Amino acid sequence: MSVRTEVTVTLVQMDIRLGRPEENLRRGQAFVAEAARRGSDLVLFPELWTTGYALEEAPTLAAPLGEGAFAAMASWAREYGVWIAGSLLERWQDGFANTAVLVSPQGSTVGVYRKVHLFGLMEEDRYLKPGQEAQVWEVPWGKTALAICYDLRFPELFRRYALNGVDVVLLPAEWPRPRLHHWRTLVQARAIENQCFLLACNRVGESKGEVFGGHSMVVSPWGEVLLEAGEQEVLLTVRLNLEDVAAARRRIPVFRDRRPEVYGPLAQATTPTP
Repeated sequence: MSVRTEVTVTLVQMDIRLGRPEENLRRGQAFVAEAARRGSDLVLFPELWTTGYALEEAPTLAAPLGEGAFAAMASWAREYGVWIAGSLLERWQDGFANTAVLVSPQGSTVGVYRKVHLFGLMEEDRYLKPGQEAQVWEVPWGKTALAICYDLRFPELFRRYALNGVDVVLLPAEWPRPRLHHWRTLVQARAIENQCFLLACNRVGESKGEVFGGHSMVVSPWGEVLLEAGEQEVLLTVRLNLEDVAAARRRIPVFRDRRPEVYGPLAQATTPTP
């Protein structure tokens, strides 16, 4: 697959209507249409963007891959000629998962990531099953991976991605405003330490007494905040130069200089080439 050196991305920072997928889907399609009008190659939605944390309603709101909201995303990707990513409630095995997908402009699901680290404060561990895989996928702008919200607090996941040569990590989230400082710090840290682009799309609004902080961000491999939202609904659109990834890894060769023999078994992995 030939790799593009530039890609235009749009992050959809939206207020999610709790347990009202039809309304969220109607608004979501309008957001995709606007992103396409702006010339975007990739559109990223927040975490559980069609339902919010209506986890107790998963038996009626969740759908298997390829059905429900997953099918809607595929249809829009084909209609508007864009890649689309975001997390949804999935009916999976004998339960449910918080599942992020990456869908191509042909409507095919290229990437599937089920949230590995379940967030007990939002009762995910009560209603959902954790994912067991962390993969990297080759797409036209380079190697790309998915993570979801609470995963941001686990550097091991992102280092695994980096050691497998990731260029871009997509992170849908519902991150509360009281821990906004953590959000901004961790998004930048994960990008800096792994020398990759971090696209972090957070929701805004209030749900079940929790206020969500917004501040969706696009951070470069150098840790530069290329774009950051406030706390209102907004579409953030920016063009990325993927050559910045290799440039950062050449300039400060942290992967070459790693000492996994000192760190122990946790750190044993391959080293990516710039």
